[in-house]
Amino acid sequence: MTLPLGNGEIDVALPDCSVRVARPSGGEAVDPARAARQALAEPHGSRLAEVVDPDDEVAVVVTDVTRATPDDVLLDALLDRIPVERAAVTVVLGLGLHRPMTDDEIASGLGDAADLAINHDPEATVEVGRVHDVPVRVHEAVAEADTVLATGMVEPHQYAGFSGGAKTVVIGAGGEPLIRYTHGPDLLAEPGVRLGRVADNPFRELLDRAGDLAGPDFALNVTHGPAGILGAAAGEPRAVVRALAARGREALSVAVPETYDAVVAGVGAPKDATLYQASRAATYVLLGARNPVRSGGRVVVPARLDEGAGSGTGERRFYERLSTADSAAALYERMREGYEPGAQRAFVLARALRDHDVWITDSETPTLVEECLLHAADGVADAVDPGSDVLVVPDALNTLLVEPDDGG
Repeated sequence: MTLPLGNGEIDVALPDCSVRVARPSGGEAVDPARAARQALAEPHGSRLAEVVDPDDEVAVVVTDVTRATPDDVLLDALLDRIPVERAAVTVVLGLGLHRPMTDDEIASGLGDAADLAINHDPEATVEVGRVHDVPVRVHEAVAEADTVLATGMVEPHQYAGFSGGAKTVVIGAGGEPLIRYTHGPDLLAEPGVRLGRVADNPFRELLDRAGDLAGPDFALNVTHGPAGILGAAAGEPRAVVRALAARGREALSVAVPETYDAVVAGVGAPKDATLYQASRAATYVLLGARNPVRSGGRVVVPARLDEGAGSGTGERRFYERLSTADSAAALYERMREGYEPGAQRAFVLARALRDHDVWITDSETPTLVEECLLHAADGVADAVDPGSDVLVVPDALNTLLVEPDDGG
C-alpha cells in the first residue's frame, strides 16, 4: 500500500499482519473556482454586494500555510464581486500563533492577491468586545475595517468539530486571551467538544459568539476529502459551517466495529511539516467518536517533520511542554491546572499518550520525536509488531472513525 509523506508517497508492506484499510467514500471532487462562483451566487443569507458598501474599508482574513485551502481561488472570487477599489482591501493571513508565512509561500498561496497580504501579529491586536468576560482581540486591520470577510476550510477539527466560519477570524487573526480561553483545559474538557461535532459544541458556540463581535460578516469556505475539494458555501458563517460540515461528515465517515493492535495514520503535506501539526493524526484517531486501538496498542504516523516541532509561538510552547515532561500522565495532570496559548496540543497529546504509544516514522528529526514522549522508527514496518491486527487510515486528518450505528 502507499501512504502520504510530505508532497509524495511511500510504499508500506506489512506481510506478517492482518490489515484493514479505512477509506471514506470521499465524495466527488468539484472545480474550486466554479464551486466558489456558484456559492456566491446562492449564499446563505445576504449576497456579498449587499454586505459590502462601495466606500468600505475591507479586511479579508485567509488561512495560513498549515491548511490546504485554495485561498487564491477564493480570494479571486471575492475580489471580483466586492464593489470597492483594490486599494481598500487588506488581506490578513490568519496565523493564530503559528509562524509568519514567507514571501514565497504568500505568492504561492494567494496568487494575484499576494501584494495585498500582511502576516497576522498577535501582539498587534485591538479589543472589540468580550465573551464570557474574555477579551476578543483581533488584528488592527480587522478591527478597523468596515466589513470583514473570510475564506476557510471546513475540515474535521479536534475541538471545533469542524474548522472554518468565524474561526478563521477570531483565532486566525485573534489575540492570546481568546486563544488561551478556548484552548484551555476547562473548555476542552466539556463533553460536547469533540472531533466532527458542530451542534451543541461549546467550543464552536464560543467561536461563533466571538465572531458576532469581530467578524466575519460574510464567509466563503470550502470542504475537502480524499478526492479533492468537495464543495463551497458562502454567506452567514454559522450556516456555511453547518452546510459544509454535513457534506464533509457524509464523505469522511468510516464505521469501525473492531479494535486493533495498531493504527497507521497517514498525514502528508502540509500538516506533516511539523510535529505540532502531524500529532493531530494520533489524537484524531484516539480521541474521536470511535477509538479503534486496543488497550496497550499504538498509533503509527509517517511524517516528514522537515520543520521539526515548528517555529511559531504555539509550536515552541508545545515542544517545551513535551520535551521537559517526565511522563504523559504527569504532564496531563500538571497541564489541567492551566497553560499558555499554543500548548493545548501538548495537553491533548498527553491525554492520548496516557493510554497508548505513538510512533513517528520516516521523519527527518527522530531525536526530536524521542524528546517529546514519542517513539521514532525508520519506517512503518519497524513500528508495527509482527502478527498485529492493523487498521490503516491513509488520510487520518480527513477521516472520521465512528461507531457502526453512527453511519459511515
